[in-house]
Amino acid sequence: MAKALRVLAGPTAYEHIKQHGLQQEHISAMVGASGGPKWLSFAKLDEYLFGEYFAERPEPLHVVGSSAGAWRFACFAQENPAQASRDFAHAYQHICYPKGMSHQEITTHTRGLLDVIFSHKNSAEYAANNSKIKLHIVAARAKHLNGATSRAAQTTGLVSAALANSVSRHLLGYFFERTVFQPQGEPGPFNQWPTLPTQIAALTADNIRQAVVASGAIPLVLEGVRDIPHTKPGIYYDGGITDYHFDIPFAQEGLVLYPHFYSHITPGWFDKAIKWRKPNPKHYHNVVMLCPSEAWLESLPLKRIPDRHDFVNMDDKTRIAAWGETMARSAELVEEFIQLCEGDLSALERVQTWR
Repeated sequence: MAKALRVLAGPTAYEHIKQHGLQQEHISAMVGASGGPKWLSFAKLDEYLFGEYFAERPEPLHVVGSSAGAWRFACFAQENPAQASRDFAHAYQHICYPKGMSHQEITTHTRGLLDVIFSHKNSAEYAANNSKIKLHIVAARAKHLNGATSRAAQTTGLVSAALANSVSRHLLGYFFERTVFQPQGEPGPFNQWPTLPTQIAALTADNIRQAVVASGAIPLVLEGVRDIPHTKPGIYYDGGITDYHFDIPFAQEGLVLYPHFYSHITPGWFDKAIKWRKPNPKHYHNVVMLCPSEAWLESLPLKRIPDRHDFVNMDDKTRIAAWGETMARSAELVEEFIQLCEGDLSALERVQTWR
C-alpha cells in the first residue's frame, strides 16, 4: 500500500533519526509556511502534534510562521492548542465570500477568523507569554509605493518588487522590510535573518492580534495593518512576501520539524515563478519535513490540496465538502507519523539539495 506521508530529512537530521529515532525532545524548533488553505491538508496532524506529541514537553519549543503558518501557530500558543486548532480549521473551511464583496468587506470578514483563535478574554496575553510554546510571527513592512493607499500605486510597487527580486533576492529589501515579532528577550534559535533587512519587534498582548492579521494580509487581496505597536510606522503585509517557505538557519542545536504541504521550498512569495531559486541547503541540514506523498494527493477529492483559488473556482458547498474530506483524511498522515516515531523508517528520505 502506498505511503501517505513522506519524511524528507537533511543530512544531519537523517543521520540522527537513523541512529536515535525521532522523539519530541529531539526537536528544538518548528516551522509553518505561507500558503493559504493548503495547510488544511494536515489539519489532523496539527491537532496531534500540539494536543499529544508536544503536550508534556518540559522545555520551550520555538515556532516560527508566516501568513497561514502564523495563524496556525497562534492556535498552538493557546491554553488548549488542539481545540483552538480544530476550531480554526473548521471556521476556515466554512468561511465564504459572497460575490460583490468590497476589498474592505473581504478584509473585515477574514479578520473575523481571529476571534476563533483568540476566543477568550485572556487569549492574547496567554499566547504572547506562553512559557512552553514560544511564538515568532513574520510580517513584511511595505516601503515606497508598496506602502501607498492607492491600489494602482500598490500594483506598480508589487510589479517593481517582483522585477527587482527576479534579478536578486537582496533587492527585495528595497520594497519590503522583513519584520519578526518574537517573545521579549527570547529570540530562541531564530536569531539570524539573512538576505533582507530585518526589524525585530517584541510580541506582546497588545500587538499579537495585529501581528497575526498582518502576517496573512495578501497585498491587493486584503488590507494591510497600519502602525502596529512596538514597530516602525508603516503598513504591514503578508510575511510570505519575504519568507514564503523560509530560507534561514533555523536552529544550531536539535532538529527542526517542518510539516509542509509541498516537497519543495520557495524562499519568498515572488520566487514562485523563479524555478532556479533554491534555499541554501545548509539551512536545512537538520530539518525534518513532513509532506504528503503524490499517491495520497492523487487519492484526494480534488487530486490535490486545498487552494485559495477554490474560493473563486468552486461553489461553496462543493468546496467545503472537498476540503472537509481532505481534513478528515489527514488523520492518515498522523498514523504514519506515529509509526515513524515508533521506529518505522520506511518513509524516511535523505535530502542533500532542496529544490
